[in-house]
Amino acid sequence: MLEHLADAHVIACDERGKTHPSRAFATRIARLRDDGVRKLVIVIGGADGHSPELLARADETLAFGPQTWPHALARVMLAEQVYRAVTILQGSPYHRD
Repeated sequence: MLEHLADAHVIACDERGKTHPSRAFATRIARLRDDGVRKLVIVIGGADGHSPELLARADETLAFGPQTWPHALARVMLAEQVYRAVTILQGSPYHRD
């Protein structure tokens, strides 16, 4: 069922996951890149979360905080954090520094 994730580093968005400030998230992405990870998959679950099989397969979990977020909003929040991580890693000024 999860064969398409075989060669990926999988991060599952989960309410019980680890939270990262934006700079720490960027540092985590950079560490994966520097460690040779070629395929990163970040998975957002449905209304009931992820299957136990996917959570067992995930290399790590990520939370956006203790609140519950609609699926569509979680996608936008994730896209923003990935964009922010990329710009931080490119050396763009980060307003929180």
